[in-house]
Amino acid sequence: MPGSASPCVAFTQLWLTLLVVTPVNGQHETAPLSVVSLQPPWTTFFRGETVTLTCNGFGLPQKTKWYQKNKTLRQTQGVLVGKAPTLMVRESGEYWCQANSLPPSTPVHLVFYKEVSLVLRAPPPVFEGDSVVLRCDTKRSIAAETLTFYKNNRALELPHPSSELHIRHANLKDNGQYKCSRKSTWAWGSVISSNTVEVQVQELFPHPVLMARPSQPIDGSPVTLTCRTQLSAQRSDAQIQFCFFRNYQALGSGCNSSSEFHIPAIWTEDSMWYRCKAETKNSQVEKQSRAFKIPVQRALADFQTSIIPASKLMFEGQLLLLNCSIKGVPGPLTFSWYKRDVLNKETKIPKSSEAEFKISKVNISDAGEYYCEANNSRRSFVSRAIPITIKVPVSQPVLNLSTGKTQALEGDLMTLHCQSQRGSPYILYEFYYENVSLGNSSTLSGEGASFNFSMSTERSGNYYCTADNGLGAQRSEAIWISVFGGKPTSDDSRSPSYSEPQEPTYYNVPACIELQPVYSNDPKENVIYTEVRGTQPRRKHAVQESESPRSRCQMAEKN
Repeated sequence: MPGSASPCVAFTQLWLTLLVVTPVNGQHETAPLSVVSLQPPWTTFFRGETVTLTCNGFGLPQKTKWYQKNKTLRQTQGVLVGKAPTLMVRESGEYWCQANSLPPSTPVHLVFYKEVSLVLRAPPPVFEGDSVVLRCDTKRSIAAETLTFYKNNRALELPHPSSELHIRHANLKDNGQYKCSRKSTWAWGSVISSNTVEVQVQELFPHPVLMARPSQPIDGSPVTLTCRTQLSAQRSDAQIQFCFFRNYQALGSGCNSSSEFHIPAIWTEDSMWYRCKAETKNSQVEKQSRAFKIPVQRALADFQTSIIPASKLMFEGQLLLLNCSIKGVPGPLTFSWYKRDVLNKETKIPKSSEAEFKISKVNISDAGEYYCEANNSRRSFVSRAIPITIKVPVSQPVLNLSTGKTQALEGDLMTLHCQSQRGSPYILYEFYYENVSLGNSSTLSGEGASFNFSMSTERSGNYYCTADNGLGAQRSEAIWISVFGGKPTSDDSRSPSYSEPQEPTYYNVPACIELQPVYSNDPKENVIYTEVRGTQPRRKHAVQESESPRSRCQMAEKN
């Protein structure tokens, strides 16, 4: 029978399991080692046969040592150009070599059988994906129909009679004890069995482990996935490629030789299950990692907002400079500034795409809350609002009458309206009659405040109002209001003339005047002013010094 090796055998190199713990492309490189190759590529022989051992190293070795068990067989110094040192072996035993100063090779166990007629040829250690050939050889040529192969003592059925058992793409299922037998030609029914060979398919590389760097990325940050595995030291020359998946969907353009996959930006919605696959280039061996969920953390924006001047209370005409910086959010970032006014209305400030926002001279309309928004094309982050108060002193208020006339009949309803054209809120308006306060009202808007009451003849005199927002009170011009018991004959507010002598209102304060404020910014206030009139007859030119005008007014509050 032919004794040459099958061309599909790819397991003639033996490597020492010595690793250098330096990950390269997701794998661990092996150091250059001594290698023993066999020709023919078997470990079992008939006695009298010869096998040639060749020692290979990193580059062509200049100095080689051969070993059998613990003794040195021989040492060679220098070789012919283009040839590696060899050793001819005819005896059973363990052999290994050492090329130059490299680590020794893995021992190879050779067996030479004597006084047998049938030998099952077996290769060196088998790895996943290898094409394995077990050859049943005899010293004499026999018909293949008489041969039978066994695995774990069970006969195997071959597609056709052959002296070779082919295992294509070996895997762990092919592990077991193999032998062959032939029918005896001189004893009817007798069977001659070969030696038993144990086939142990070794793992070419373990299942890969998927890793993410960083392991807990922030929303919008880049992530590098690494599919980490390690080739067997005896097959460190094998080529594998890597594929990456997210929820079973392939990432990128497919599998390639790089064990890393770069994600430029990962977002919270990408917090899914990831896995990777490592496979040989011929796809004969492929293994997947376990699913790995990447916990993408929501970005926590750390805003640093500064203001110039440091005080949030400003005066009209000052420079306002706001600056917004942010940490913890991946860029690139664009900024926008917003203003929320006192009425809670939000407005985006045009032409404010920078981190710095400036108002050269502030005025009352610039008052409000300012905040910045940072955007990285996928997410928006909003800073806390900075309240800016612009203080403007009140202008001199103007007092107006609801009727537009300075003369009124007794019992008429009169409304006083006081308003300053300028001034920052809140503005406190107060109404006076002859330097006696009638009431006050605080307003937020610039519409001013009103005060109404019923007129009486005792209330003729000067009326005015004041406005104050804490930066100095301002007083309006006084208006003289004349009150008549009947129809007035004149409209002269400054020089009253009456047809009948009247009681001087400067000395005699009326019994009561109805006070009805028509504006209040306090929605909880519910005040009713009532008018109480006395029944005693009038006494002209009578002055009661001990009685105050206010003491004769009564106010009822309704809750």
